[in-house]
Amino acid sequence: MKESKCAFLLAVLAMAAILFNTTVYAQNVSDQPVKYRIVTTDGNTFIGTLVSENDDEVVIQTEKLGRITISRADIKSMEEINPADLRNGEYWHENPNSTRYLFATNALGLRKGEGYYQNTWVFFNNVNYGVSNNVSLGGGLIPTFLFGDNYIPIWFMPKVSIPISSESFHIAAGGLFGGIVGEDNAGFGLAYSVATIGNRDNNLSFGLGYGYADGNWADIPLLNLSGMYRMSKNTYLITENYFVTADGRSAGLLSVAFRWAPENFAVDFGLIRPTDIGGDYIGVPWLGIAIPIGR
Repeated sequence: MKESKCAFLLAVLAMAAILFNTTVYAQNVSDQPVKYRIVTTDGNTFIGTLVSENDDEVVIQTEKLGRITISRADIKSMEEINPADLRNGEYWHENPNSTRYLFATNALGLRKGEGYYQNTWVFFNNVNYGVSNNVSLGGGLIPTFLFGDNYIPIWFMPKVSIPISSESFHIAAGGLFGGIVGEDNAGFGLAYSVATIGNRDNNLSFGLGYGYADGNWADIPLLNLSGMYRMSKNTYLITENYFVTADGRSAGLLSVAFRWAPENFAVDFGLIRPTDIGGDYIGVPWLGIAIPIGR
């Protein structure tokens, strides 16, 4: 167990160093000219600096093609992009599931009108939606009715996110409050607070929560330490970890996973391992998918 804790600490320190370097890089590119990404109706994508525009056409200066003129009638979408999202001339789209690790949320908030559907291990279903830039509401269920069961676990997930520094530090509070339809006195849930340093691609989060079941709150907090690092345009490294101490004993749940995330969905796959299990036990596989809504 000591060896696993040391390895975990080294991984966290390495992620922190990467996060610091990424933040410095983002600050260095913040003064570059505004860039636009234009997608045409025939599927082509152009990125460049806006030269001029009117009701009929848009003129942009691109790095490889020079100055080009595009008819308004041929433009499917046109959006301003952050220069930090350009890596060696290639556009890195936004993380399609930036507010959540595997299951735990970070302190970043969903934007107003945006949300996502998340499915984990086939049976766990969540939907979250940004009511405002600081408040999101969600809910979920396990569809046991598909198998003829009358007892259906459901839950409600509110979250309030507060940006302390819009680019590098956020705090949030929320919870998961649920019950089992068809059964009395079966309430369960978790109230939490979380702080996140970093941006939507690279961040570290520390959270603290208290769980309850059947109306009784836990006396001991559950600690969470999670991180995310974007390795390439479509891939991320994620870790989500829980720790609790009771009666002089410590226990935890460690995980490491990869996220494959093209622009319109994200797939997470990895391993989860309790800290108090030794031997040749590797871990339980994790599989989840998230689909953005309203983007």
